[in-house]
Amino acid sequence: MNIYLVGFMGTGKTSVGRLLAEKKNRLESRGSASGSRSQWNFIDLDELIEFRERRRIVDIFAKEGEPYFRKVEKKALKEVAGQNKFVVACGGGVVLDKKNIQAMKKSGIMVCLTAAPKEILKRVSANTQRPLLNVKDPARRIEVLLKMRAPYYMQADKTIDTTGFSIKEVVEKISRIADKKK
Repeated sequence: MNIYLVGFMGTGKTSVGRLLAEKKNRLESRGSASGSRSQWNFIDLDELIEFRERRRIVDIFAKEGEPYFRKVEKKALKEVAGQNKFVVACGGGVVLDKKNIQAMKKSGIMVCLTAAPKEILKRVSANTQRPLLNVKDPARRIEVLLKMRAPYYMQADKTIDTTGFSIKEVVEKISRIADKKK
């Protein structure tokens, strides 16, 4: 089983995902006398794509466009979905392809992290590597994209609003959800 963290940029998928994988490993090492069980791994799908493409996401968008990026993203997700015990921080738009949603649901649980639009803007405003927000009015763009993606995000097994919660608190919530799904 894998745990897929989906949701809009700035909702905490990467920070939460890293800590969640560490927590799952600590819990399982306590419960296993031999310690030979396989470890949980964390992977940020965008980081994997950047590594494979040898360039940043913003550069992929600028040079090849969003359709090319979505094709590469789909291939990377399919490969990860064929693995087990991965906590996967997915890019915000991974849910736009129904085959991506099917792959995630077939191989694990899909948890959508959300946050208030103002909170998202605050969290991502210092990062210029967000190609979809490199526009004149990023606050408006966030609102439009959130509305457009809402039906896709709603297909997640569980949704957690990260606004006002620490990373540790969000990890605890997801950990409880994952333990029920075993």
